[in-house]
Amino acid sequence: MAAHFGRRLRKGAATTAVAAAAVAALSASQAPGVTNEDDGRPAAAGASAPATDGAVDGSATGNATGNSPYYTDLPPLKSPDPSPSPSAGTPVSRGAAEAGIPATVLDAYKKAEAELRSTKPGCNLPWQLLAAIGKVESGHARGGQVDADGTTVGRILGPQLDGNGFALIPDTDGGAYDGNSTYDQAVGPMQFIPSTWAWAGRDGNGDGKKDPNNVYDAALAAGHYLCRNDWDMSTEGGLHSAILSYNNSQDYLNLVLNWLEFYRKGSHSVPDGTGGVPEHRSDEDSGGTHSPKPSDPPAKPDPKPHKPKPGGDGGSDHGGSDSPGPGPTPAPPTPPAPPTPPAPPTDPQTPTDLVDHLVGMGTGKLSAMAGDAFAEPVSVRAETKVGKSVAKIRIRFTITGDTDAAFAGGETVATVATDAKGIALAPALQAGEKTGDFKVTAAVVGRTVKGVDFAATVTARAADTLVRTGDTPLSCTPGGEFADQVQVKATYKGAVADKVAATATLVKSADGATENDKGPYFKDADGKVVRTLTGLQTDDKGLLTLPKLYADDTTGTFLLRITTTGGATLTVELKVAAADSPASPDPSASAS
Repeated sequence: MAAHFGRRLRKGAATTAVAAAAVAALSASQAPGVTNEDDGRPAAAGASAPATDGAVDGSATGNATGNSPYYTDLPPLKSPDPSPSPSAGTPVSRGAAEAGIPATVLDAYKKAEAELRSTKPGCNLPWQLLAAIGKVESGHARGGQVDADGTTVGRILGPQLDGNGFALIPDTDGGAYDGNSTYDQAVGPMQFIPSTWAWAGRDGNGDGKKDPNNVYDAALAAGHYLCRNDWDMSTEGGLHSAILSYNNSQDYLNLVLNWLEFYRKGSHSVPDGTGGVPEHRSDEDSGGTHSPKPSDPPAKPDPKPHKPKPGGDGGSDHGGSDSPGPGPTPAPPTPPAPPTPPAPPTDPQTPTDLVDHLVGMGTGKLSAMAGDAFAEPVSVRAETKVGKSVAKIRIRFTITGDTDAAFAGGETVATVATDAKGIALAPALQAGEKTGDFKVTAAVVGRTVKGVDFAATVTARAADTLVRTGDTPLSCTPGGEFADQVQVKATYKGAVADKVAATATLVKSADGATENDKGPYFKDADGKVVRTLTGLQTDDKGLLTLPKLYADDTTGTFLLRITTTGGATLTVELKVAAADSPASPDPSASAS
């Protein structure tokens, strides 16, 4: 929105004319709309160079807003300390209301800064500058009146630019953005005129559209607009040129710099729809307001009105005496009460305002083996106080705990909008390799209501069945080496059970677990006898191949037991017999 130059000049405000001329001279060489780096061509039809001091009709159209009106409220003299941000959920609003920025709008400013830090690092754009302009242009989308996607609830429109006290810009978009097919109007939370949006618009929320009414799109577009012409926001010259290119007014420049300084000292997030809305605009009949430079001292309040002495006339022009008169002393006149400013229009509630609580959608305790996807979905329903579902509410799902479980894509935080039935379904939950307990918390973005917690567990990989891959009898002569290695395959519910821990032990009896001290054995790395192997694991095909087996001088039938996590067990017979006689059971081999 822009300063109302025409009205001020028509009222004979000569100083304003001089200031406007100086501003125009300062930015004439970099006037927006003349050229732009985004498409390498002149601005859209209807745009012109910035107005000079002679533009008494206010027809300055060479900028983002067409010099539409803007909010002139100044920030408080002292910024409050920002409130601490909790690990999950919406930060608590503290301090002066002016320092609170609606959660979705603040997120849009910060996302725009992050993208420009990557795509235009030389610009050094701080998100606080976008916040300052967003505050002045629309009061942060009318206090954060946006839906789950960041689109404003209803369009934010400036007055039609018909030359009647404003710039003259005939329609350039067929009414597509502003609904006006005769004249253009500034549109959206950052107040772009359609002819500028046609080349400056951006898709900031990745939905494939460039919508000036969407705070993510508008914030990113404003950032690119300010960063064109290689302006560097870390320098005074670049910063001032960029702001003046947005709205060619010295008052506007000073006002934005005031808010920029204020937000740099501290700000915090507040729920969507609860932000303060400014009350004063540059097109008010009062002739506008003057925005002091950020370094200007605050104005002192007017002194209290003089109270007359009792029994006197209060120093009136009619004379009087300290002596009591023949009649009672008249009471001093009561000063008239200051006029009550009109109440700002009540904006409609956003869907977020209606949410009273969240309800978990029948999900019990979540459990999955390491490496598997959780079969149970994680979902909640947003409801009003009377249990009615609320659509288009953003729900944030957050994973906390000492595991490496994550949502699809590897993220531990995911934001999902509720559907027409008020239900938000979290992305698929995937268990990692680390076992243990964790928690999934669902919370409403932009509103402090009690969340819903889902308990979850990652268990070790398991198998419920073990079978040998071959059927050849396993035999050996005393003191010899078994020709075949033992190989087994593990499955779980019929599927391959990979990376499952296993143990192999040579036992004394089929119904006992005592390790046998004679008969077949394995060798360790040093060649020593080992009859129990731990730390075994199936491969990606569920196969486990044991090391070679050797036999001592004891003959007979021996037992090898293999067990896995999950309870799968397999017992394999091993026979040791002389080469010239069939093996016979040795009672001592299986005695417990």
